[in-house]
Amino acid sequence: MLDLIAEMLSYQFLVRAASVGLMVSLCSALLGVSLVLKRYSMIGDGLSHVGFGALAAAVAMGASPLGITIPVVVAAAVLLLRLTDGSGIKGDAAIGLISVSSLAAGVTAISLSGGINTDICNYMFGSILAMSKSDVRLSIASSAGVLLLFLLCYNRIFAVTFDEDFARATGVEAGLCNIVIAVLTGVTIAVGMRLMGALLISGLIIFPAVTSMRFFKSFRGVVFSAASVSLSSFLVGLVLSYTASMPAGASIVLVNLAFFLIFTAAGRLR
Repeated sequence: MLDLIAEMLSYQFLVRAASVGLMVSLCSALLGVSLVLKRYSMIGDGLSHVGFGALAAAVAMGASPLGITIPVVVAAAVLLLRLTDGSGIKGDAAIGLISVSSLAAGVTAISLSGGINTDICNYMFGSILAMSKSDVRLSIASSAGVLLLFLLCYNRIFAVTFDEDFARATGVEAGLCNIVIAVLTGVTIAVGMRLMGALLISGLIIFPAVTSMRFFKSFRGVVFSAASVSLSSFLVGLVLSYTASMPAGASIVLVNLAFFLIFTAAGRLR
């Protein structure tokens, strides 16, 4: 086992993928708990479609994919929150409106730029080979910012997650907290797409939270468990991807599924 780990660490692209993947997995798990409890678990899927549209436009223009994708996805996350709060459109309908529109814009940009190429496919399905040094620096910096803001706003996020009306009554700025959650989610989705792909990134948000809820009942217990499950799933999935020549994103999601089945069985036995 040690020889395998040493062999994997000898490849710079795997080191870059592991550095970014661990940060993104941790951010996704922490945010996923609040999103699942607030019934916004599919926001990751919707924002990944927005990210795909943004990166398709960036590739067509020859611009930096992450430099374009991150602000666009963050803006879409805030817009999604505004649509839900102020227009009377339900959350799932708002996600559908934004995601389908963005996907259509992305497909249009691809067709105008000459069709699907390898870089676009990497964003759709993920690729550990696609992480450049500049991507790694931007991804780690963004993920570190997400973790810092989450820790600073932990108590407020906890209050807004469970009872938003009570939180407002006690002086918590629930609207601002929701915007913070939306922005953090947008950044995490945009950063993780490079590794996991637009079609699989939502699995990092949904699986660890739902898995932990099968066994733990307290918010703190679920948060710590989700973080542990997410990090373990990423590491096991990355090793499985390397040894079995499987796509990294798919391997990580399948390991998450295995953890979900194990926790479900353990919860029933308890």
